Amino acid sequence: MKRTLYVSSAAAAAALLVVGPVAAATAASTTEAATGGVSAPLRAAVDAEGAAAAALKSHPGVIESLDKDGSVWHVNVIGKDGGNTELLVTAATGSVAVENSDENDDDGDEDAALVAAKVTAQQAMKAAVAAHPGPVWSVQWDDDDDSNKTYWDVEVKSGGSTTNVHVDPTSGKATVSHSDNDNDENDNG
Repeated sequence: MKRTLYVSSAAAAAALLVVGPVAAATAASTTEAATGGVSAPLRAAVDAEGAAAAALKSHPGVIESLDKDGSVWHVNVIGKDGGNTELLVTAATGSVAVENSDENDDDGDEDAALVAAKVTAQQAMKAAVAAHPGPVWSVQWDDDDDSNKTYWDVEVKSGGSTTNVHVDPTSGKATVSHSDNDNDENDNG
């Protein structure tokens, strides 16, 4: 028995929309395999956590500060030898380059407190985002001479504003400090 299948033009268009990209991707990978070419997988921009991981993989130590400037993350790492290295992590690729390296860091007392802190920069970022959701724009070890307090200062961006969250380096407790409207700032991120 012969069956005839009728497909409406709307169903055919829907099938092409679904199958079209898959077929195009399959054709591209088949062409690539045939030519021996290699393509990089599409990846999202590197966030603060990714920049921290890339920097520490390149230069093991403890992160002192991390901030985004346009399409580059600036990451300062106190190395195991006590030297301070400023690294540039490209937000698009995660590639790391050394911007500046100072083997004779004059901030020995402050660095000792940072290295001994129970809460790392990465943990401070997670605590800040738990207290105030949004992407982290910067994290900095802050030794406030006026109040004799030390804390992580984390900037979280959300809804057109920047919120500073202070994270205790011993307990990990996050406290929202203040928010600023970003409409006048020109951050390319």
